[in-house]
Amino acid sequence: MVLVGAVGLGGCATKGFVREQVATVNQRVDGLESRLQETDGTAKAALAEARAASGQAQNNGQRLEQLNARVDGIEQRMIEAQRKRPRN
Repeated sequence: MVLVGAVGLGGCATKGFVREQVATVNQRVDGLESRLQETDGTAKAALAEARAASGQAQNNGQRLEQLNARVDGIEQRMIEAQRKRPRN
């Protein structure tokens, strides 16, 4: 019986102590939430930039394909013109 009483008395915490501990934990949680929101904002901004870069890369790829087609056409015309040209 004495052992139970000793354990019971040793485990009691005052309301003030509990409030202090909870306040400390709440401050840490608030700080972490703030950092998490900042990180989330940074990640969303990076994703938006990556999507924009991907779209620009696709656009550039299409333009390169168009330019390649034009160069191929010019090259073909040059070959045909050289064939038609009389030799001396």
